Amino acid sequence: MKTFYRILLFVGQFVTLGLAAAFLISLMSPRLVERVRQRFGAAPVATSAPATTPSVAQSAPDHGNSIAINPEKNAVTVSYAPAVARAAPAVVSIYANKIVSTGPQVLRPANPVLQRMFPGIIIGPPLKRREQSLGSGVIVGHDGYVLTNNHVIQGAEQIQVVLYDGSSIGARVIGTDADTDLAVLKIDAPNLPSIAIADKTPLNVGDVVLAIGNPFGLGRTVTMGIVSALGRQLNLSTYEDFIQTDAAINQGNSGGALVNAYGELVGINSDVFSPSGGNIGIGFAIPVSTAKAVLDQIVAHGRVIRGWLGAEYADVHALQNPGANHGVAVVGIYDKGPAAEAGLRPGDVLFTLDGKPIVSLLELRNHEASLAPGTKVELTGERNGQPFSLAAILQERPQRQTGS
Repeated sequence: MKTFYRILLFVGQFVTLGLAAAFLISLMSPRLVERVRQRFGAAPVATSAPATTPSVAQSAPDHGNSIAINPEKNAVTVSYAPAVARAAPAVVSIYANKIVSTGPQVLRPANPVLQRMFPGIIIGPPLKRREQSLGSGVIVGHDGYVLTNNHVIQGAEQIQVVLYDGSSIGARVIGTDADTDLAVLKIDAPNLPSIAIADKTPLNVGDVVLAIGNPFGLGRTVTMGIVSALGRQLNLSTYEDFIQTDAAINQGNSGGALVNAYGELVGINSDVFSPSGGNIGIGFAIPVSTAKAVLDQIVAHGRVIRGWLGAEYADVHALQNPGANHGVAVVGIYDKGPAAEAGLRPGDVLFTLDGKPIVSLLELRNHEASLAPGTKVELTGERNGQPFSLAAILQERPQRQTGS
């Protein structure tokens, strides 16, 4: 019996040793194992070795942003190169030159004590120097119209636009709108590219966006981020509905394009929030809907025509009236304006305009501006706790004057 167990133990040890040897051989020389299997008529074993085929590129329907699948890394890489290729040719660099005065030439004594007694003698006319403003712009039509920020070209005597191919061409101002900080330029050149406008694609917080412009004069630069917020108000201009983004926007990006992942224009880069002067991931762009409306009016009329009630507004809480919890407060009335003629007074609270509830200051301003001058509107509200209703005839909003 002992002899039987010894034989069984020997066989088991032999089989184990053989399996271990076969395992080591399969790891060290898998081709040898495959040849042995084929010699004895066994079917080859399929392996999971990575394929050697190149990466596959798939395109999103109708837009063309590339999705590259890398089999070796078993990962999906999203590229926005097609979006950049679609939008970047329509983004231009703008150099606006103007002559600024530094004040008259004054002869001052070198002694500080004498300087207090004799401030100086004017010995010549004011000195002048050339100042250059750097910015970006977007070609929005094959006919050569360019959208940019008003503050980029404000007061400029000469404007040069550098195109995608590096060529430089002079531009003329068609019109400006200080109330939205937008301006429309015109360049004359053949075969101009034009950017696609995302007027049918809604923008949402979290969407990927690309900022294209000429920061610090470095040349065309693309940065990426997401939409951080919508409807931001910074009190920088009269009509504000900013897109906030963390895509890097720096000096020179003003007037450039903010595009979505398909290369469609969603905004005009305008401003940054930066206590230190550098980019901290808080940038702002004017929505393309606002920019398109301003463009159409300037091209048609040379200016933006808006309805105007002749009143200044504030949040209802500015009245410090516990009973006022909705509507918009009237805080100022312009003499001989529609509001003054209709009988509105500072301190009034407005509830409706033409039967539509007034839910915010921004909504009231935009609704008022969207109406044509000469339109008769009905207003309801409250004065000293008593309801009132009156009619006013809108005038054209006076053009906002800006310094040169």
